[in-house]
Amino acid sequence: MQKNNAQGKSIQKKSSILINYPDYEATIGIEVHVQLKTKTKIFCSCPNRFGDTPNANICYICSGYPGTLPVLNKKVVDYAIMLGLATNCSITQESEFDRKHYFYPDLPKNYQITQDKKPICYEGHVFISNDQGQEKKVRVLRIHMEEDAGKNIHSTTGKSWVDLNRAGTPLLEIVSYPDIASSHEARAYLENLHTLVRYLDISDANMDQGSFRADVNISVKKKTETQLGTRIELKNINSFKFITQAIEYEIERQISMLEAGEKLTQETRLWDSKKNQTYFMRSKEEGNDYRYFVEPDLPKLLIEDTWIQKTRESLPELPHTKRKRLEQDYNLSPYESEIVTSNRLLADFYEQTVKACDKPKQASNWILRDVLGYLKEQKLTLEQLVEQAKITPEYLGELILELDNGVINSKAAQTVFAELATTGKSPIAIIKDKNLEQIGSSEELEKIILSIIEQNPDNVEKYRAGNERVFKFLVGQAMKETKGKGNPKIIQELLKKHLA
Repeated sequence: MQKNNAQGKSIQKKSSILINYPDYEATIGIEVHVQLKTKTKIFCSCPNRFGDTPNANICYICSGYPGTLPVLNKKVVDYAIMLGLATNCSITQESEFDRKHYFYPDLPKNYQITQDKKPICYEGHVFISNDQGQEKKVRVLRIHMEEDAGKNIHSTTGKSWVDLNRAGTPLLEIVSYPDIASSHEARAYLENLHTLVRYLDISDANMDQGSFRADVNISVKKKTETQLGTRIELKNINSFKFITQAIEYEIERQISMLEAGEKLTQETRLWDSKKNQTYFMRSKEEGNDYRYFVEPDLPKLLIEDTWIQKTRESLPELPHTKRKRLEQDYNLSPYESEIVTSNRLLADFYEQTVKACDKPKQASNWILRDVLGYLKEQKLTLEQLVEQAKITPEYLGELILELDNGVINSKAAQTVFAELATTGKSPIAIIKDKNLEQIGSSEELEKIILSIIEQNPDNVEKYRAGNERVFKFLVGQAMKETKGKGNPKIIQELLKKHLA
């Protein structure tokens, strides 16, 4: 395996790089930034929208004019409490905001309004599946509210522009404890949070638009050492795939440097997805570099018990709870339940399909194989599928029942599904229009079987001599003779009977 050196040459990766370094272990903590989908920004009434004309959604407050006063958006607090409860956090009932100072062109007032000593949520946890497939708890240190900065746009000619539309976008930052030990666990943790914020409907969490992004802090050390290694940050990675690749690369880079006797320094690095390597961005700032102090223009935030209780009652069934229920009530495997609950709309689609046919296992098979396969093939989202109202849970349930009751065979069912996706007609109507009812009469099929046996004496002798593969050929001949409408189960039974 090709190792990395201090210059950052490309690394050939495996599923988990630590397998190749059994004496080492990684310690990973993650900071996730979630942009909230409120109608307006966190401290002003400017629209909170992605993709508008640059600098169209700004005012004196979010563009940092001196003397302006921020006003807190209550919906941001609602969403923060929701996420805190969903991640098993305690809610701080007397919270406050702070100023965090740093000087970037996309932050015109030269400080960010955030929360330092008194975040709104603290000491929670989420569950993930670790490398061995076992359930593991990852602790959440804190969740705090803050405003996003603007965005710098750089050209290849050396010019730069600043778009302040994003300045003042409400953010929740979720900070984990360093409980994560591998790229697999990091991805599982992030995917769980990503699913969770979408279940709560507090963010669209579009990673390609930056509304769900992560900073990953990684250190490595030998297992025999008690002190953690030097912490290195990977900044603003917005893809699960890239996060996994970046962690794998960075773990090996750090181990390779330690093995070579080189010293690691605390720093922030970026991920180059084209070269598949990290590169230096800046020396890592410490907390005192930001010169925090309490925001004087915002009062303390007091959250009463009734506010917390009302929010708790408004929470939907959460993914972890739903997953366990589907496994228990519908006998789904952990793999099936994890995929079905990965999207709240998909989980609802599944349960509505089960309600229509009372066949939970078959419904799972059709959704995971055919519905998701169709979405991938057509490059559609589930939301678009629902809007089209062609493949509905009710029609899918109807198709499953027609197949289960023997009205059609599996081949015809695929034809019906394809027609359903195109026309949105009822499966029963499609079966009738296309004359797809399977031949289930034993008398009719027996005549066909006897004819096939008579026409294929050589293959019959081969089968009777022990060549089992010939049996599939004879079944195929029978299906061909019935134009695909024969009941495969009855055909096989009759063939075995007469070949014996």
